Amino acid sequence: MLTEERFAKILSILESMGSVTVQQLMTELNASESTIRRDLNALDANGQLTKVHGGAILKTVAYSTKDDNVISRKEKNRDAKNKIAKYAAEQIASGDFVYLDAGTTTELMIEYITSRQAVFVTNAISHAKRLAERGFTVYLLGGEFKAVTEAIVGEEAVAALEKYNFTKGFWGTNGVSLQKGYSTPELKEAMVKKKSMENCTERFVLADESKFNQISSVTFAPFEGATVITTGLSLSAYKKCKNVIDVKQ
Repeated sequence: MLTEERFAKILSILESMGSVTVQQLMTELNASESTIRRDLNALDANGQLTKVHGGAILKTVAYSTKDDNVISRKEKNRDAKNKIAKYAAEQIASGDFVYLDAGTTTELMIEYITSRQAVFVTNAISHAKRLAERGFTVYLLGGEFKAVTEAIVGEEAVAALEKYNFTKGFWGTNGVSLQKGYSTPELKEAMVKKKSMENCTERFVLADESKFNQISSVTFAPFEGATVITTGLSLSAYKKCKNVIDVKQ
């Protein structure tokens, strides 16, 4: 097992258990004591866990139980979001049937989309308006309007998604965790994210580094369930994951 793979496994175990002993890690990873101790020292130095006598404990993980409003989120990490949005938009090809989730980074994608033959479905009124203004064919889900995130949510939106089969989809998230996957604070919004992902062939989650090692109230997909597009990622546990794309430009 490669070093980065061991790092990811150690952190995954810690997220699940909260603490772990050297002996437990030796068994789980089929590695020597010296290897485990060296890995724990490295992860402790990187600030990803706290090394204690005989093992390690989880570094404090941030939990969120409510959404910030859209206006306050739009200016957070804007440069990183623009890089992520541009790369994500480049993944859309002629003939794609695309789901575009509500969110500030997914909204930024719209300015970078060049393929005029793609068709879009979204649960964000602002996204639908901007796509239509740019000449795209776009369908807006019906359902309950959630003012904080400006998203259409709830059972009616989930029911509307049943008939669609998307070639590609792009989602925002409040949290990215190896153990807990992609999460958001509110159940009704999580339901829409989950159903739209289930009905999609290629799934992309757009997340700047501030979303990593964050956990919100409701998980809508496992970590392996989508490709994460990010930029400037420094967390070694995620950097070598095959489903993480770190946009450099």
